[in-house]
Amino acid sequence: MQTLRYGDEGLFVRYLQTFLERAGEDSGNADGMFGRRTLRAVTSFQAANGLTDDGIVGALTWAALYPYICGYRMEVLSKAEPIEESAERFGIDPQLLLTANPNGTFQANDAIVVPMPFDVTFRDLPYSSFLTAAVLEGLVVRYPFLDRFAIGSSVMGRTIEAIRIGKGPLKVGINAAHHANEWITDPLTLLFLEQYAKAFALGAEIDGVSATDLYAQSTLVLVPLVNPDGVDLVTGAIDPTDSFYQSAKALNSFYPSIPFPNGWKANILGIDLNLGYPTGWEQARAIKFAQGYTRPGPRDYVGTRPLEAPENRAMFEWTNNERFDRTLSFHTQGEEIYWEYRGEAPTGSLALAEQFAKASGYRVASAPYNSSFAGYKDWFISAFHKSGFTVEAGKGENPLPISDLVAIYRQTEGIFISALTENGST
Repeated sequence: MQTLRYGDEGLFVRYLQTFLERAGEDSGNADGMFGRRTLRAVTSFQAANGLTDDGIVGALTWAALYPYICGYRMEVLSKAEPIEESAERFGIDPQLLLTANPNGTFQANDAIVVPMPFDVTFRDLPYSSFLTAAVLEGLVVRYPFLDRFAIGSSVMGRTIEAIRIGKGPLKVGINAAHHANEWITDPLTLLFLEQYAKAFALGAEIDGVSATDLYAQSTLVLVPLVNPDGVDLVTGAIDPTDSFYQSAKALNSFYPSIPFPNGWKANILGIDLNLGYPTGWEQARAIKFAQGYTRPGPRDYVGTRPLEAPENRAMFEWTNNERFDRTLSFHTQGEEIYWEYRGEAPTGSLALAEQFAKASGYRVASAPYNSSFAGYKDWFISAFHKSGFTVEAGKGENPLPISDLVAIYRQTEGIFISALTENGST
């Protein structure tokens, strides 16, 4: 993490302010400006944690903030105590404490995981590869039945992460944030993952459906952030002096009508990842070149060949290895569900799309012709002859504001649940 001090500004200052708020410090509005109020919050936090209260947020201060980033802390018990007593002392549900410590004996000198008394997934911050990794770490520690693994790396070497939940025969792949300025789909999928994991741990329902039943009948594998470099560019996690940032800005200059960085959809090299799959790639190239997208830039450039981008190759290999029964790709925006590829759709795809629509209020539709080739959904349907869907979540102008997240989640929660049931019926 970068060192922060009075006068700094940007995404990581906004992160700092939110982490301090979680820790009970009054840092004011998370506006990304390291002013006097934030300085007071930092020095107060440092003093309370036995650190030099110099107001400079370096390695030691970040380490002390760690529990408020990932949502858990470690505690060494001074004496043996019943789990109910520990849970009451920590202010959390006993079952959540037991879930985080499945082999714990709660004896003197035992080191235990203590989930913090709040959800891990942030609902009020722009996301980045850093924040996504922090949330995933918190989730797998709090819910050790989750399986976290890497499927590849981005151009800039950022890990493309996946996470698995469930033990059932129906295998479902969900991915999000192919497009950089559609980054809100990353926390959208993480929010569902956390609610599902928590409900399973508690033996509870999610949206009226037994999480235990979902876990037994399906296996979900989620890639929440396909395009980490592009998302980091849009949300401000890449320093403007970085050479990759400067290169992207130069590429954007050839498309002056597209705002930078908010209009950026591509990976950091200017390849649109949802135009990088083999099915219909030549048609996509012809369409996008005719529209003027003939060189790397913020959107709609297909590259020089299918699977040119490492992010596309990672998704291609992951999907081939997993052999899903169905896949969903989350994009924004439009409140629509695309379910076929140029008239091709396996039996049951339309009925399942209609179940998604019933659960969300979204409209079942076919993708516009000019956007109907070389996408992940297109390739999955054509290559595997199984149901693939694109969900265009929310409405507005991309990037949708993080303030829309909870409302979009309420709309789409039923889609996630329907996707994990055999016939989509909940």
